[in-house]
Amino acid sequence: MSAGTSPAPEAGGNGAARASWRRYVKPAVVLAVGAVSLYLFLPSLLAVFGAWRSLSHLEWYFAILVLASESASYVCLWEVDRVALGTKAWFAVACAQLSGNALGRIVPGAPTPFTAELLRKAGIDAGQSAAAFTASTGLQIATTAALPLLALPAIVGGAPVGHGLANAAYLGLAVLVLLMVAGVAAFATDWPLTLAGGAIQRLLNATVRRRRPVAGLPAELLADRDFIRATVGGRWKAALGAAVGNTGFDYLALLCALRAVGASPRPSLVLLAYTFADLLALLPFTPGGLGFVETGLVGTLALAGVPGSDALTATLLYRLVAYWLPIPAGGLAYLLFRRRYR
Repeated sequence: MSAGTSPAPEAGGNGAARASWRRYVKPAVVLAVGAVSLYLFLPSLLAVFGAWRSLSHLEWYFAILVLASESASYVCLWEVDRVALGTKAWFAVACAQLSGNALGRIVPGAPTPFTAELLRKAGIDAGQSAAAFTASTGLQIATTAALPLLALPAIVGGAPVGHGLANAAYLGLAVLVLLMVAGVAAFATDWPLTLAGGAIQRLLNATVRRRRPVAGLPAELLADRDFIRATVGGRWKAALGAAVGNTGFDYLALLCALRAVGASPRPSLVLLAYTFADLLALLPFTPGGLGFVETGLVGTLALAGVPGSDALTATLLYRLVAYWLPIPAGGLAYLLFRRRYR
């Protein structure tokens, strides 16, 4: 009997070892790719940070509006989380999100468990937090992914309107209205996601060679939509509006950063610069798309007609407020949270 069963523990041990090995391979690969990416983008990062002297020549009224717009964007993000969590607590949600966000820009992969643990101390169930953050993140990613699709006609068509940030603001507002309408349609009916999923599936199968063709993408999109709708409940319109507001105020922060340096770019390409930077920020290789966003934003702003030095300064101002300032703010939020929830 023992001779017949002795190989099983060995096989099980080998299987456990392989599973453990695989568990560490992916983080190691992501970390290695992130290190290489930062090395490759280091000249661009240094060029952006080298523009710090130009900050003294900003129109400070618009620089303050960058901070106000980005703050409003964060408030909208907290509202999405509040709706998903089904709570009225602003303080706990804001402090937990800021703290987790700051930690995630230092330790990749850590923000969600850390944020959920903070909310647990505030009396919110950990399982509820996990489901809520999954729904909130899904809604934000969907908004980000839909933005370039809705902006595509303006980008491809060149948006034949005069240069200037007022025109860029009108164009962005029109796209955000379309985004809200498309979001309501996607939540209320199945056909927008069915059409979009089918089109993306056909595009992937036609352009990317793979062993197995992509299948079932429309059904997956509908399942994700149903999960988000079930999690946020009857307040999905409020969650959708807050998600669109999060994107809209972030776009306004970029426009104010451009106005602060005195730029007058082409509206359609400003929209392209923003959507491109927004998608680059989702890349998991570096925290918040560090390096990717700066390089892409400077390049697309240059295409929009912004002089090189102004593109560097506007990118530095925008990223200082959107990326770097929330890190110390998260540390302060954590101290305030600990003081209230000892």
